[in-house]
Amino acid sequence: MTETIINLETVNPIEFFGVNNGKLDILKKKFPLLKILSRGTQVKLSGSPEQIENAKEKITLIVSYLEKNGHMTENYFEQVLGGDDGETVDHFVERHPNEVLVFGPNGKSVRARTANQKKMVQEAEKNDVVFAIGPAGTGKTYTAVALAVRALKNKQVKKIILTRPAVEAGESLGFLPGDLKEKIDPYLRPLYDALDDMIPADKLGYYMSTRTIEIAPLAYMRGRTLDNAFIILDEAQNATDLQLKMFLTRIGANAKAIITGDMTQVDLPRNQRSGLSTAVRILRNIDGIAHIELDEEDVVRHRLVKHIIRAYNKEHERENPVTQQR
Repeated sequence: MTETIINLETVNPIEFFGVNNGKLDILKKKFPLLKILSRGTQVKLSGSPEQIENAKEKITLIVSYLEKNGHMTENYFEQVLGGDDGETVDHFVERHPNEVLVFGPNGKSVRARTANQKKMVQEAEKNDVVFAIGPAGTGKTYTAVALAVRALKNKQVKKIILTRPAVEAGESLGFLPGDLKEKIDPYLRPLYDALDDMIPADKLGYYMSTRTIEIAPLAYMRGRTLDNAFIILDEAQNATDLQLKMFLTRIGANAKAIITGDMTQVDLPRNQRSGLSTAVRILRNIDGIAHIELDEEDVVRHRLVKHIIRAYNKEHERENPVTQQR
């Protein structure tokens, strides 16, 4: 019989042992021949040297992951130990754990999944303003919201402000039922959906009620100074020159902004030019402002979305040999 003690001082013991020792119970079931005891910030293993070494290797992987990410679900915990299907996640721990942006409800991990999404994360860490331009489904908005939630959780900012132009996309806003808020909410629904994936419902409700997280139409930004905030302007291709200038000049001290848009889906009246194309052109060489171009290779929705975008792009090029952005 051999004994060894593993120190857990570099991680939160509750994250390792689990609520009501739920993860500790999983550990004991995976190594039934070992006697496993928890003692504060230590775990004591008693048993054969071979069993201890096997368990120690797995525990080291879990501690390494927790040191980098702070949280691990019971599901991943069990996978690291070796699930019933024989799959382990030694590779999961090695798969760029720092790219996990946030853990959502039920431990869902939100991470940058494509090369350009990872570049977007890197540029947002180095710059205060980032333009992320690309077609639908490339994760522009989702990644931006994840970055904002991470900044809030890490206390880098005090609030998140998410905004969109309330521009009609082929339908008439006036014919929608309800008051002004009810008419506008459908335009903001994608932002709510992203937040639902990243913040538990009760906590999100609290953040909304205290205006720690604010979702509002772009027009509501006029006259404000946004300090200590992470600000996202989504669907910026539907903002005019004046609106986009207004938004960019709202940015206050210790604030970050991400502007997302898709120049192939401009819903402005034909006599109005998208302010996004102007902003991208005239702000490109300013230090502290980054520009990311996402493309069909970054599409993370259904596999057919990538082919749909490609087909529409080819048709647009056929009909417009010389494209002029309006």
